[in-house]
Amino acid sequence: MEVTQSKQKKKFVFPHSYTLIFCLIIAAAILTWIIPSGQFETVVENINGTEKTTVIPGTYHQIAKAGYGQGIGAILKAPAAGIISAVEVVAFVLVVGGAFGVILKTGAVDRALFSLATSLGDKGILVIPLSMVLFSLGGSTFGMSEEVIPLFAVFISLMFSLGYDSMTAILILFLGTQVGYVGSTINPFNVLIAQGVAGVHGNPLLWYRVICWVILTIISIVFTMNYARKVKTNPESSIVYASDQLVKNKFQNFQQDQPFSSGDKLIVAGFIGGLGVMIWGIIVQGWYMVEISALFVALALFAGVVAKFGQKKIAEAFVEGCADFAYAAVIIGLARGVLVILENGMIIDTILNSLATLLGGLPKAMFSTILLGAQVLVTFFVPSSSGAAALTMPVMAPLGDLLGINRDVIVLSNQFGNGLMNIISPTGGVLLAGLAIAEINFSKWFKVGLKAFGILTVAAAILLYVATLF
Repeated sequence: MEVTQSKQKKKFVFPHSYTLIFCLIIAAAILTWIIPSGQFETVVENINGTEKTTVIPGTYHQIAKAGYGQGIGAILKAPAAGIISAVEVVAFVLVVGGAFGVILKTGAVDRALFSLATSLGDKGILVIPLSMVLFSLGGSTFGMSEEVIPLFAVFISLMFSLGYDSMTAILILFLGTQVGYVGSTINPFNVLIAQGVAGVHGNPLLWYRVICWVILTIISIVFTMNYARKVKTNPESSIVYASDQLVKNKFQNFQQDQPFSSGDKLIVAGFIGGLGVMIWGIIVQGWYMVEISALFVALALFAGVVAKFGQKKIAEAFVEGCADFAYAAVIIGLARGVLVILENGMIIDTILNSLATLLGGLPKAMFSTILLGAQVLVTFFVPSSSGAAALTMPVMAPLGDLLGINRDVIVLSNQFGNGLMNIISPTGGVLLAGLAIAEINFSKWFKVGLKAFGILTVAAAILLYVATLF
């Protein structure tokens, strides 16, 4: 019998983001049965006005495994437990998403961006370096991260108007703030807490941190501009070309022939003023998600009134906005479920203790490189920069003493490793939120982000080794 059809190899399809995270939850649960459970003794300290739980070096001890292995029940509970654990972030994303739905429904922001793109013409690419410097500076100084979630929709629309793609917007916002984290100078959640835990007084390497920030930010800007130029030259070369064709209407659902009216200008002015208030509130008043959410609700009501929306239209637009951001909100909670499993399995401290033992006694050059890799690995399990600092610094800082390395260099490795891993981590809430808003599969980001991660990691490894020579 003649075979008329040839066998074709099935093309690998990268799993859906929800599937990927659920697989990580399962993998984490399996590890809780393999890796011994253990813990460090801890003490609660006031570090720069913030209470943090710090582990005491040399106090690690294993504990009985009974009761800590995470089974099927724990796996099934992890998604809900993760969402509950991350409820503040989830609520923030939904409320801001709903508020943004009202603001975008007016069409004012879209018409403003279209007008800006038209006036810039060929100089539109300058938006990239200017924006990335600002976002990187925000990440470096006050830990700007979740605050950019409301801006994803704006920048995606702007990039479309300038002839780029949604991935360019992700690079500007996420890579911009993340490289700021990598090159943190006075970031309280990254540098200052880590220095406090490590017993570093002042900021002795501040001058070097500034140099690192400049170098790493320039690298990220060049990377993003090269990507943007390729897309501008050949739009079909975009890695997200197909998905962008499906979502463009969501971000550019306005009539281009409609003039940019005085009402539009008032709404945009209010929005820009609101962003200014947000920055002031974060830096001066210590605002976080609840206060920022309240600000965006006020902006939404202002925009709805100026656009002469009735109460029903404002409410419906808010619901539509929540729906657009629901995917992003849920995925943040699911990602937290991985950490819930690891914490309940009591294996995080065991992993940290093993890394500390591995790194002890290595030559300086090898130590700095492996230390960076170790901090990258730790961040996969503990995405929070302050959490990673509180866990690793008491263990890693004494290693620096043994090798004659400044403890602030150990702090530098923490900020490098934490920021770098979060560039490609499938559990990073801000990244997943941005990808969800743009409707980009994580595999698409991974192909682009991995290149940026590789380049920045090499640069960070060199900068860290140079720091050990001081």
